[in-house]
This record gives sequence, structure tokens and C-alpha cells, in this order.
Amino acid sequence: MAGSPRVGVLALQGDVREHAALLARLGADVALVRRPAELATVDGLVIPGGESSVIDKLSRIFGMQEPIRAAIRSGMPVLGTCAGLIMLADSVVDAIDGQESFGGLDVVVRRNAFGRQVESFEAEVDVPLLGTAPVKAAFIRGPVVESVGGAARTLAALPDGRVVAVEQGNLLGLSFHPEITGETRFHQRFLDHVRAVSADAA
Repeated sequence: MAGSPRVGVLALQGDVREHAALLARLGADVALVRRPAELATVDGLVIPGGESSVIDKLSRIFGMQEPIRAAIRSGMPVLGTCAGLIMLADSVVDAIDGQESFGGLDVVVRRNAFGRQVESFEAEVDVPLLGTAPVKAAFIRGPVVESVGGAARTLAALPDGRVVAVEQGNLLGLSFHPEITGETRFHQRFLDHVRAVSADAA
């Protein structure tokens, strides 16, 4: 589609297809990104849910760690869901030995804060930035944001106060999976960031 934002989904591990399908339905030109040359062709990136330690290891094997870090520093819009939030966090609690993140979000995140796979659940979460209708969110072995630094802001928290969505500039991080429940507003906001950055660069 002419004029569509060209965005990538990091396709090393995780629920890549669900994100790609949702972005395509929203009118984006979607590319699966595994190599630095592929990253260089997109204007925004989604880091999907999966296993953060595996995504970290594969990103280094495929030579993607430093290019993604450089893209984040340069202002590329990035949406990270579940494991993607962990990869965007500047600090990770309960990481495995040697695990690294891409960084960029001024937050401290705890891995697997909601327990094991069998303890997965869905919840309606209020996100005032996205309107009055609550977000239907799927939490699957998700992380939680333990602290939010001055550069980032909280977008949503559970009734018990646990922060589950944050934003910092062009970076969006979510503890949950909107792509599984059919929630489109976070992906739409991500695409709005991509269009804004592309317009500024034109």
C-alpha cells in the first residue's frame, strides 16, 4: 500500500506472526527482521513476546544487538510486548546469568512477575491515554515494571498498583499481549509514532 509505514517485527523468537498480522490489518507494510540489513529498511520495530533470554542470545548470534541499540538511540519507534518490554528495559531483575537487554526505557522490570504459564490470565486494564474503554490484556508469564524513572511515564497499572504499560518518547513497553486479545490501540499508537518520525525526516 503506497504511503504505508514500513515497520519490522523482530523475528528471532516469539509470537511474531500475530504482531505481523495485526500491523498488516492496520495498513502497515510489515517486514520480518532477523538481520541488520533488514532492520535498516524499516522505520519502526516491534519486539514480540517470547523468552527474553532467548531473544537476547539470538540477537547477539545474528548480530542484531548493537544495531537495535543504535536504532533506539537514534529515535526509532519501538513497541515491546511482554519479553519485548524486558528487552527495552534499562534494568532487569531476576535475569539469568549474563542476560542483557537493548535498553532505552528508564524502568526496572522484573521477569516472570505473574508466575508460571498455568497462572496466565486476562484482565481489563484502564489506559486513560487510549480512551475510556478499557484494554483487554492477556498476561502470560509477563514481567512487571517495578520502578519508573524520570524519563519514562506510566500508561497503565493494575488495581494493586503494579505498572504494566510505560512510554518514553517513541518507545512503548507492555507487560501483556494486546495482539492476542485483538486490542489494536497500542499498535496504532506505535504506527502514529512511526508516521510522525517519518514526517519529521522528510
